[in-house]
Order: sequence, then C-alpha cells, then structure tokens
Amino acid sequence: MNGTRHEEFREYVAERGTVLLRAATQLTSDRAEAEDLLQAALAKTYLAWDRIEDHNAVDGYVRRAMVNTQISWWRRRKLDVYPTDRLPDRPVDDHTDRSGMRDALGRALRRLPERQRLAVMLRYYEDMSEREIAEVLGVSVGTVKSTVSRAMAKLRDDDALDEQH
Repeated sequence: MNGTRHEEFREYVAERGTVLLRAATQLTSDRAEAEDLLQAALAKTYLAWDRIEDHNAVDGYVRRAMVNTQISWWRRRKLDVYPTDRLPDRPVDDHTDRSGMRDALGRALRRLPERQRLAVMLRYYEDMSEREIAEVLGVSVGTVKSTVSRAMAKLRDDDALDEQH
C-alpha cells in the first residue's frame, strides 16, 4: 500500500473508529472482545483497501468483515464446548436485564416521529456531529439541536423505559 493509501486508511480509522467499535460491541456484548473483533475486521479492510472502489461504502465492508469474523469465532468456540455432568464453578452472567433494556429502547425509538428518531440515531448511534446531521437532513444546526432535544425529552418521559430500571 502506498503512502497516500496508508494515510487514507489511517484517517478513515481515526474518523470512524468510535462508531465501528460501538457496532462491534453490539455484536459481542463485551468491550474487550469487541476491540479484538474490530481490529481483525480493520486488518482485513486494510489488506483490501486498494480493491475497495467506493470509499464511501467502507463502513459496510468493515461491518460485513466484523459479522463474518464474529460468526467464524462463534463456530470455533462452539466446537470447544462439550456437554458435561458438572456445573461450572462460577455463575454465568445473566444479561436478560440488558437485553430487556435494549428491546425497550428500540420500541421507544420506534415511537418517536421519524425525523426525531433519525436525528437521535445519527447523533448517538452513528456518532455524527450536529453539523454533519444538519447536512444529511438538509436542515439547520439549530433544527438538529431542537429536534434531538425534543426526542431525548420524549425518551426520558417514556414510561416503558422507566419500567426497565
């Protein structure tokens, strides 16, 4: 990879790393494993960088690499697990509360008006700045601020989310 391509890749990772780590965390539910998964996907992306024609679609390439890698890891781990008559010495973490909160949040987001939902998703899931969101939605920065503020107020007042605490 020449110097220019190397710099392009470095800039891409610096700009999108936080969002991609959030996606990896959603896949693994474990921060350390998510970091490993993202690193593996970025290594694959780095090797394919010269073959990727549309650099606006790199996020999709990285996400696909993360999913494929996660499936591969899951299959490999699955082969290492054997049934036994013995119970483990330590209890297994119960993630049902976290899963329930994630489901409740998804339903609460779907209850928001489309523009509010989109603004919140871009801001907090895609980690975009208010200026970037304004450009994407074709509105002013002030409109983005007020839209996100109103959406967050609705989410704070959502009774279904209160029940999850």
